[in-house]
This record gives sequence, structure tokens and C-alpha cells, in this order.
Amino acid sequence: MNLATSPATSGAMKHLKVAVPAPREIESVFDWLLANLDRLAIGALVAAAIVGLMMVLRWIGHRIVAADPENFGWKGIIGRALSRTSIFFMVAAAIDIVCSYAAVPPKLARMADILFIVASALQAAIWAREIIIGVIRHRVGEDPGATTLGNAMGIIRVLVSVAAFAIAIIVILDNLGVNVTALVAGLGIGGIAIGLAAQGIFSDLFAALSIVFDRPFRRGDTIRYDNTTGTVERIGLKTTRLRSLTGEQVIMANTKLLEREIHNLALASSRRTAASFGLAIDTDTAKLDRIAEIGEQAATSRKGCKFVRCVLVSLGSSSLNFELVYDDRALDNNKLAENRSAILFDFLKRLKAEGIELAVSPATPAAPTPPAPQPA
Repeated sequence: MNLATSPATSGAMKHLKVAVPAPREIESVFDWLLANLDRLAIGALVAAAIVGLMMVLRWIGHRIVAADPENFGWKGIIGRALSRTSIFFMVAAAIDIVCSYAAVPPKLARMADILFIVASALQAAIWAREIIIGVIRHRVGEDPGATTLGNAMGIIRVLVSVAAFAIAIIVILDNLGVNVTALVAGLGIGGIAIGLAAQGIFSDLFAALSIVFDRPFRRGDTIRYDNTTGTVERIGLKTTRLRSLTGEQVIMANTKLLEREIHNLALASSRRTAASFGLAIDTDTAKLDRIAEIGEQAATSRKGCKFVRCVLVSLGSSSLNFELVYDDRALDNNKLAENRSAILFDFLKRLKAEGIELAVSPATPAAPTPPAPQPA
């Protein structure tokens, strides 16, 4: 049925507002949970898997450390780093993962991001500290109290911790929108001032670290520099202490020591020893031909000694001067002296058996006695 519409009715329809249902607004946390239930479930599963993996790695780290607390190899270093994984970092990571899957309000998402930034920066500083300290302890040795920088490990740990957490704090502030340029500049100026004030201490500390990592010598090695020969007793934060062959203790600053040419006698496969002697000028040439053979027999009479040569080196007015040279594999100074003494005694016996006489040094004429004063 067609109904005619009057112009008045048509004009009224134009001004009529039809009520359209508005989209449903989230009025409670329960409504938000229902709207994001699937996303929350996926995020929770992913977060639980990652946190579970971190918990397993943390447990493995604790087991490695508990099995061998003194293990400073790479296995021990990684174990200590894993065992230092904090629960705070795991919780922050889980919250951030869940918020990244679910459609959370922007303010809540920002809070989760800030929490994760703080936790991850601090956790990275802890891991870095443990790895750096572990590497240094690995280079120091199995017994840090008796080797190189064992007495300085406390100071080194403090310095590494301060540096790692200072970097972490700067990273946190930078991610929070804080302008850290002035802060970094101030820290740089302060560091320069401290370095200039304590440059002597730091130079010796870095010299000690170079000894640890470069290892020119270790505790127990016999070294020689300039006119000093001694056994390394202790390598400290500032000085190295040697026990010389004559018994006294020699103390040398690490920086000054590394500036010198160091001979590490402990790293030699053998020690070359030379002994000089003179024979009578009228010794028969046939007997002189047997000197090298006699020297070889004497040198090889001791275990670990290898004959090198026994030759005539110079002619004197009353002697024929020879030199006996041999290599000794013994590295201990007392053993070297014992072998030298035994070889010289054996060589002397063989010379006497062959009827070869050593040269007699001409007696030094005594100074004339001044005449006694005559009585007046």
C-alpha cells in the first residue's frame, strides 16, 4: 500500500535522529580479560617456557659451582654466570612478554618496558662482572692466593663491579629518556682527575695485569735482569719480590721490572755451563789431544748433562787455557751447583790419572819490607 507523504512530514523526517547502538566499552578488568583471553594465554605460555628455560640454566649453573667450587676454567666461568641469574630479571622478562602479546593499555605497557630495561641492564652487568672476574681468575691460576694477583682480586672485583654497574645505570637512564651526555662527560673528567692523581698505582696495577695475561714469568721461576738473578716469590699489586742466589730478598716495582730485559731461566730446556781451567805450558801434545775426550767423559758422568765442547781458548805465559762447556737439564740452582761440582771433581781425577798437571799460577812477589828506622 502506497502512503503519500506530505511535504511537512518529509521535512520532519530529515530532522529526526535515529539512535544507533554504540560499541561496547570495557568497564572492568574482567571484561578486558575476556576480550584478551587468547592473547594472554599465548603470552603466558611463551613467558612460562622462557622462564622455565632460565630456571633450568640457573639450576645447571648452581650444580656446576657446587660440584667444583675451585674450577676457574670456562665451564666454571659459565656456571657462575648462569647461577647469578636473578628472579627479578625472570619476572620482568615474563611480564614484558605477556604485555607484548596482550593489548594492554599504553601506560601499563610502558611500565612493563621500563621494568624490563632496568632488570635486563642490571642482569647484564652481573653476567659481565662474573665473566670478567672468572677470566682473570682463570689467568691467575688455580691458587690465586699463592700466585700472581691473588692479593689484588678484591680490588679488581670492586673496580669491575663499579665499571659494569655504572654502564648499566647509564644505559637505563638513556632508555628512560634522560640526557646522559653531561653525565658521561662528568664521569670522564672525574676519571681523568683520578687517573692523574693515582697514575703510579694504576701503572703498577696494569703492569701486574700484563704479567698475569702475558705471563713473562710465574711464581717459582728463576729470572735474571741487569745484574740480578733470583727466584720469583710473590707478584703483588705494586711490586714483585725475588729471592736472590745470595739469599736476600729483592723487591722491584712491576712497572720498572717490565721495562728491563728479563731472562726467564725456568723456561729454558737446559742451562749452559762453562768452566775454565789452565794446563801446564809444557804438557805433552799427545796428552793435549785427549783433553776433549776427558772433558766429554766428565760431563756425561752426570745424568741430564750433555757435553758441548772442551777446547783451547787462549795461550798464557805459563799456561794453556781451556774451556769446558756442557748443557745441564737441571733447572734448580742447587742441583746445577751439585752437578758442576761433581763434573769438576771427576774431570780433575781423570786429568791426574792421565798424568796431566794443571798450571800453577805464578806467585805474586811480596812487597819489600821497609828498613827499620835507625836510632838517632
